[in-house]
Amino acid sequence: MNSLKKKNIIVDIERMKYPNTGLFNYCKNLAESLLKNNSYDYTFYLPKKVKLEHNPDRINTKVGHKLFVKPSRKFSLWHATYQTAKYIPSKPIKFVLTIHDLNFLYENKSEKKREKLLKKVQKLIDRADYITTISNFVLEDVRKNLNISGKRVKVIYNGVSLVKHTDFDSPKIRPEGKFYFSIGTVLPKKNFHVLLNLLQNTNSSKLFIAGIHPDDDYILKIWSKAKELGVSDKLVLLGPVSEEEKFWYLNNCEAFLFPSIAEGFGLPVIEAMLLGKPVFLSTHTSLPEIGGSNAFYFENFEGDHMRKVLDLGLKKYVDDQMSEGIKTWAEQFNWDRASQEYISVYDEVLNEKK
Repeated sequence: MNSLKKKNIIVDIERMKYPNTGLFNYCKNLAESLLKNNSYDYTFYLPKKVKLEHNPDRINTKVGHKLFVKPSRKFSLWHATYQTAKYIPSKPIKFVLTIHDLNFLYENKSEKKREKLLKKVQKLIDRADYITTISNFVLEDVRKNLNISGKRVKVIYNGVSLVKHTDFDSPKIRPEGKFYFSIGTVLPKKNFHVLLNLLQNTNSSKLFIAGIHPDDDYILKIWSKAKELGVSDKLVLLGPVSEEEKFWYLNNCEAFLFPSIAEGFGLPVIEAMLLGKPVFLSTHTSLPEIGGSNAFYFENFEGDHMRKVLDLGLKKYVDDQMSEGIKTWAEQFNWDRASQEYISVYDEVLNEKK
């Protein structure tokens, strides 16, 4: 074993305290992928209640750690995997920062709140030896709104790991016929309410939306609009679902719909595409970059336009036999590639080249 392999890196995966979220899956898959590689010894910084497979080295988060953590001298590098990480290492340890998005710029927040969050991200950027973003869109957003002058930067697309639970056939609510599916934290930025337009003046397809409900007001807005449009009987809000259930809904849906207006990557989009499903997205933020020419796009959220895009897209999907091409596009987003790119960043920061 050479000296490079003895270097110890701390990877902050504190965001795993929020299950059933994209950040939970990102942290979990990053940790598992890094552990498959023997380039470095890894220690993971995470909440005590969160368990990882294979019981790797870990340091549990503590309230007293906030603002600054003083890691042992045995650690060579700290990787913060979220742009507003709460736990920052004191110098001289090397510091890599991953920025997922600046979604707060596109959400309904006050100017004062946006400025506060920008300052927080800027503080981490100033501390960082290297910055990674999860899409080119995010990188350009960071360049436009923050100062990264002189910093090394790299785009590393997320890997997407979709376990195929083909033997599972017990979803919490089984659709009686054709259905559309979407998934994500049910917040205004996900824009789920516009999908109700697709249920008007159409066939009997229902809309199933999975994800946690942290915003009661937005849930009320969704149901109010459903009632206003007369489609309440076609809407199902599933709440959080298991990985097995998620796979079942993705695998059995007629189409995957994702009209988000604030997205750094769009993990569920690639999960659906790995199954060869037609996906219908907004043109906002990173989604055109991630979906590419293999997805269909809502240019606006007017009902007539959305229904036309859906109808024409579903016809093209069948006529052009798009399923295999969609799968091929999605397969480029894998964790073996992503983890190798993160390791190349660690190498560069530590001035060790393979």
